[in-house]
Amino acid sequence: MKILLVHQTKIPVFSYGGTERVVWDLAKGLIELGHEVTFLVPEGSSCDFAKVICIDATKPIMAQIPSDAFDIVHFQSNTEMEPDFPYLVTEHGNSKREYPFPLNTVFISKNHADRYGSKEFVYNGLDWSSYGAVDWSMPRLRHHFLGKGSWPVKNLKGAIQVARRAGVELAVLGGTRLNLSRTFRFTPWRSIHFHGMVGGELKFRLLNESKGMIFPVRWNEPFGLAVIESLYFGNPVFATPYGALPEIVLSEHGYLSDSVSDLALAVREMTFDPRECHQRAVSMFNHVAMAKGYLEKYQRVLDGERMNATQPVLKENGHQLLPWMA
Repeated sequence: MKILLVHQTKIPVFSYGGTERVVWDLAKGLIELGHEVTFLVPEGSSCDFAKVICIDATKPIMAQIPSDAFDIVHFQSNTEMEPDFPYLVTEHGNSKREYPFPLNTVFISKNHADRYGSKEFVYNGLDWSSYGAVDWSMPRLRHHFLGKGSWPVKNLKGAIQVARRAGVELAVLGGTRLNLSRTFRFTPWRSIHFHGMVGGELKFRLLNESKGMIFPVRWNEPFGLAVIESLYFGNPVFATPYGALPEIVLSEHGYLSDSVSDLALAVREMTFDPRECHQRAVSMFNHVAMAKGYLEKYQRVLDGERMNATQPVLKENGHQLLPWMA
């Protein structure tokens, strides 16, 4: 199958990553399964295993797609129109507007799809070989938070509350001690260690040194790449039961609650098998499994099926703050 992946952010990702890392690893998985992949991405992108076509910013994106050269075109964001060629759209985030998505839109978890009135989703997966082997002999020094700490929905303040109530040290990956960008926060306690926006080997080392992830988000998490990265390094996850998190974090791999006291007690007293956490990420959320999931969707489209009978539309505000019992 000849597949065009359209993404309007430059690749590859060199540090923190997110959707770019998923799209990159999807291409790897599709190629490993014997398919031909081309990227349509912004100027300055490069890839050593797939062809790259650079987007001309002066022209409409649809006018730049040589659709007759590909079996299917896979967009990584809403096209806001119905293409007249075989296509798929993946919605990767939480929308802020209640506008209709194209009929062939899929989502990244069951909860994510449900909130748009759809049943179609493919779990994200990552190429774990790029993360290196887990060093099980490395001392586990402290817990961690991984996410954009300036976003109120990520609830870094809540993670700090849990860590302090539990009496554990916390490494913050994705935040600073003084935050002025959205809501004021200054963290004076030296048991909370800030590392800023980290990626690559430093990020992997910090996750490999962690005892567990504290992640009390206050929104419906569409998927949770940070969660599966943490599981990969053997970290149980202590989080809120919102969005896709109950699908990813089973009772063997962590504890979910919307209460500071409950999560703090779990952090302090519950134990989990790090290798079970690792195996959860490796077996369920890998790039080849993701590629197989998308190939099933591609084939259905090529067979003339629409992913959704009606256009998916957001049913609730994806950015509203959900309850947190401090």
